[in-house]
Amino acid sequence: MPKMKWSELSPMQIGRYAEYYAKMEFTSYGYDVYTSEVDDHGVDFVARDVKTDIFYEIQVKSLRKGNYAFIPKKLMDCNDSKRLVCFLKFVDGRLPDVYVIPATAWQNLNEALLYRKYDKPGQSNKPEWGISCANKNLPLLEKYRAEKYLEQ
Repeated sequence: MPKMKWSELSPMQIGRYAEYYAKMEFTSYGYDVYTSEVDDHGVDFVARDVKTDIFYEIQVKSLRKGNYAFIPKKLMDCNDSKRLVCFLKFVDGRLPDVYVIPATAWQNLNEALLYRKYDKPGQSNKPEWGISCANKNLPLLEKYRAEKYLEQ
């Protein structure tokens, strides 16, 4: 059983833990997992669904503080049916909540799945796809829980 004191880990440690945890989650549902040595274009690993023989590129995002995580727009095409975001929300004292969100889900924006252009005067951030896991938005993310999504 892991220690589950996520607040004691550095951002790098929690990110690394999230990647390993995501790989184990996919493996536990029968996916073959292939690790890339370098994350140079927003892909942390590749997973093959052994039932369909489809390969998916997986981007892992983790959060232990706050309610918002994002993926730079340049790293994800929301029309890519083979791209998945594995989002892990860490809270001290329990295992992370794991969500598997297809990139295509951002074609139908809502309060939980956002697009921020940052195109107003004075805004210097680059456009991004966002995940808002505020308590009021959790029902919108429910269908993406790993145990529901990967069991399909």
